[in-house]
Amino acid sequence: MAAPPLSPHDALARLGRIRLDEVGVDEVLRMIADLACRSLHGVSEVSVTLLRGGSPQSVAVTGDAALRLDEWQYRQGHGPCLDASVTGDTLVVPDTGTEERWPGWAARAVDAGIGSVVAIGLPIQEAVVGALNLYGTRPHAFDTGTVELARTFAAYAAVALANAHLYANAATLAEQMRSAMESRAVIEQAKGIIMGQRRCTADEAFGILAKLSQDSHRRLRDVAAALVGRATAGSR
Repeated sequence: MAAPPLSPHDALARLGRIRLDEVGVDEVLRMIADLACRSLHGVSEVSVTLLRGGSPQSVAVTGDAALRLDEWQYRQGHGPCLDASVTGDTLVVPDTGTEERWPGWAARAVDAGIGSVVAIGLPIQEAVVGALNLYGTRPHAFDTGTVELARTFAAYAAVALANAHLYANAATLAEQMRSAMESRAVIEQAKGIIMGQRRCTADEAFGILAKLSQDSHRRLRDVAAALVGRATAGSR
């Protein structure tokens, strides 16, 4: 069963209430696409394009036609959604039947039952850019007021997405730091065991660990963990 429509005001309010500590980036993207599809007049399908390191991807879509038309652009290297992602501009295709800038893509849009498109660039981060793509089934589905409202919606979406990426990056950094601290702790334990067994200094113990790592082609942390594990098992 399709979700009921929303007013643009309610959609923007919901977007502003997203808790980034409770949902991941992918869920934020799905919410952006869903809210745009349910609240903007004339919209039948929505997609969100992200461009990372020159590689485009539709990371959230609400329909098959949007996905097929997006992916055709990615393969060909041009089209309104892809070009909006690169330039950050708002690109409007009032009528796919008479569109001349991207004739190959426009012909496929007509075949897919899409009559008009708006692609709004999302300047998210230096390394991440994208577009909010609106698809309508009839020509001239989006009047000037709808396009302006879509720009406002896209601005909210860009902020939400940027914050989601920042939160995700912070969470990733925290996990990396936790893993690094655990690695350091087990290496220090292993050094202590070697120092006790060999009556050597900390530097000498580390050298022994490093040589074991190189000789066995295993990570230093794994070698240290195995040594600690054997010592722990032997003391029981």
